[in-house]
Amino acid sequence: MNEKTKKITTAAALLAICIVSQFFKNFSVYITGPIINACLILAVVYCGLFWSVILAILTPVTAFLITGAPVMKVVPAIMPLVMAGNLVLVVVFWLFVRKKKDLLKFIAGGIVGSVAKGAFMALTISYGVLATVTLPEAMQKMLPKLQLTYSVTQLVTALIGLVYALVIWAALKKAFPNSEGKKAE
Repeated sequence: MNEKTKKITTAAALLAICIVSQFFKNFSVYITGPIINACLILAVVYCGLFWSVILAILTPVTAFLITGAPVMKVVPAIMPLVMAGNLVLVVVFWLFVRKKKDLLKFIAGGIVGSVAKGAFMALTISYGVLATVTLPEAMQKMLPKLQLTYSVTQLVTALIGLVYALVIWAALKKAFPNSEGKKAE
């Protein structure tokens, strides 16, 4: 199988995992969020930047189609900001591992990417859009929870996703020593 086909197949499998996980979003974002963040990180490692960007953009759309988050219906500006938050994680992580994927770069890139994603989403969604838009009366009492969801929760789920991705990466690296390219293109 050629390299391009491997990347497309892997990206499709990671997207499928993301979609399946989104059916559990109504149970807890602490199930779905880490799985999606782990898939985004693994996409950087095994598929390169291009396919990681595609996943970063598609996953909020599929999440909306599956769970139909009421706040996104009321405030559609949130969706592109979630996409951008995913892109922040992907690009920052890629900047760390693009030349060499070793344990230190993986961990550092994941931590810096997670913090950057959490901070970006806190500033743009929690204390940007949500703080300035007038929500329907029924949603106004949910504002503190929504702000927490689009800030601290994003940081925590990204860090948990980093741990998942690290465990999977280490296991795959041990089982298949030649399974990743020299660079995360």
